[in-house]
Amino acid sequence: MSFPPTLEIPRQVLEIARRLEQAGHQAWCVGGAVRDALLGHSHRDYDLATSATPDQVRALFRRTVPVGEKYGTIGVLDADRVLHEVTTFRRDVATDGRHAEVAYGVSLEDDLARRDFTINAIAYQPLTHEWRDPFGGDPDLRQGVVRAVGDPARRFREDYLRVLRAIRFAARFGFAIDPATWNAARAAAASLDRLSPERVREEWFKGLCTARSVSNLVTLWHGVGAAGAWLPELRVPPPTETNRVDAAEGQRDPVLLTVLLCRDAAAVLRRLRASNADIDHAAALTAGPGQPSGSSEPSVRRWLSAVGSAADDLITLWGLRHGGEPAWAATVRAIRRRGDPLTRGDLAVTGHDLTALGVTGRRVGEVLAMLLDRVLEQPGLNTRDTLLALAKERS
Repeated sequence: MSFPPTLEIPRQVLEIARRLEQAGHQAWCVGGAVRDALLGHSHRDYDLATSATPDQVRALFRRTVPVGEKYGTIGVLDADRVLHEVTTFRRDVATDGRHAEVAYGVSLEDDLARRDFTINAIAYQPLTHEWRDPFGGDPDLRQGVVRAVGDPARRFREDYLRVLRAIRFAARFGFAIDPATWNAARAAAASLDRLSPERVREEWFKGLCTARSVSNLVTLWHGVGAAGAWLPELRVPPPTETNRVDAAEGQRDPVLLTVLLCRDAAAVLRRLRASNADIDHAAALTAGPGQPSGSSEPSVRRWLSAVGSAADDLITLWGLRHGGEPAWAATVRAIRRRGDPLTRGDLAVTGHDLTALGVTGRRVGEVLAMLLDRVLEQPGLNTRDTLLALAKERS
């Protein structure tokens, strides 16, 4: 093994571990934070595994939250009100592929044995700096392999979401999936429809946000059978598109990327039970239009008026599909810099003003639409007197 002598553990986590140990319980750092630290990735969200039962954890700490008490997890709030998960050593008693019944009173090694992949089954004692790696997670990290703990088929039967987690870790770190693990994942994919849409959405979004190569992520979803089960609209994009996604700076927007990668992204997000806001966002991006009808300022103003808040994401999508920034993006910035009117709310008159002129009923909306059309063509017309005069001509 090639473990470092120590890991830099946040002070608050050390305090929780110290209190557990002083009370006669074991406390070990486990999970993704340990894995990421060994890979040299920054990670402050350390989880603790302990021999203390949930009741004992609650008795030791004044501020706790039952974040997953059914599965042995208690959230402990530190002095800064940051939540740290503390989970009792456990083993699975029964599972239906989605949820598990767990039993306590087992060892750290038993607890590590129920975890999904070897790279996630490494434990570090933050006070004594001991390491535990009974399943060879360290060599798998060094060799870049995602390998199931123990029998791969059994691991996936315990929780079919692990199929999607294997894909996510492989795409995130650029790792290979161990052949036996891959074959078991493909066999288990037939049962992915037993998962809840919310859990699938979470894995899909996490994968999009963290993948080193989005193209590899999409290829793995198709290869394992997950796309067929949950995302039949998922297309394999040309490398140019995903290369631009991979190279883009800043946080990735999973809704925008779903639009880029999937036909009828709004339908995909409805199936995954995304929020109404995300579904509406995807629908707006799909409806477009994706670009102005021309490069003139009136054309660009009309486009901005039509697409509203979707404009910036549509510009981003255009860049991902075609490379670089569209020429008309500079016109968009100039229009915004001047504050040109783009919506009925920007007009210098309101419906009440038209009503005062004697315009009634549906004609109010029709006249406002006419006035906006004129102003989109010539922003200088947007004064109260000019618009009232134009309205009188049409009333």
